[in-house]
Amino acid sequence: MYRTIRVSSSIIGRPSSLILRRNAYVRYKRSTSTAPSSAIKSSSTSSFTKSSPKTVVKSAASPIEQSQLSEPIKSDQPNSIAKPKDKPDVFQLHDAPLDTPSPVTNTASSTAAHVDWSDSFHGLGSQPFSREIIDILLAPIEPSDIEIKPDGLIYLPEIKYRRILNRAFGPGGWGMAPRSESMVLPGQISREYALVCHGRLVSIARGEQDYFGGQEKVTTALEGCKSNALMRCCKDLGIASELWDPSFIRKFKQKYCDEVFAEHATTKKKKKLWKL
Repeated sequence: MYRTIRVSSSIIGRPSSLILRRNAYVRYKRSTSTAPSSAIKSSSTSSFTKSSPKTVVKSAASPIEQSQLSEPIKSDQPNSIAKPKDKPDVFQLHDAPLDTPSPVTNTASSTAAHVDWSDSFHGLGSQPFSREIIDILLAPIEPSDIEIKPDGLIYLPEIKYRRILNRAFGPGGWGMAPRSESMVLPGQISREYALVCHGRLVSIARGEQDYFGGQEKVTTALEGCKSNALMRCCKDLGIASELWDPSFIRKFKQKYCDEVFAEHATTKKKKKLWKL
């Protein structure tokens, strides 16, 4: 910063050592005179930096980042506290009706041949049957064909319904089409069926049947379930409609049935039971 001029001692008449000492003293005085101002300047700068609060500039997040921040974090790990749902004791037989292809043509014969009875209502309520069929279906039943349960419920055996249908429509002129998969519960099985007569849907009902003895009795219960659905479908055709008429039930019990007391062999409890 300072430039040193070498002066010959012969010109000034002074020794060079004195000149060097004088120059050093001048540099010292100049440095001490400028030190307070720089110190004040540095102290003011430091105090300003200490007193001024720190501001942190954050860059604005994009809409995509904001949406990602607002969404809750989903964990792939299952919750260890949550208890697993109890599975019902139900097993399926996987006997659901198969889907049939739709007909290519729109003719009546092709449509009737390719109707998917698992979900179709083809011919339901389109027209009544002939008078001959109606007379067979609505004919009064014979009292000798009626049975009664110990609890007083009268019924017609399932084979009687099949015989009436065979007389009315002929063997092969009617059938039961399953509309759902069999539902097997502990002690009970059920399935939905449709009664089809002469290529027309007549009625839909769900049959049920209780069974005992484990799963090895399911096949027998399936047949009983189908017969129960047939009996319920035949009500829409008017077959054996007397069995649901309260006045007929009272007259039949009064004329053909007896109510007696029976004693349980083990518990010795007495109970009223019905019999023919």
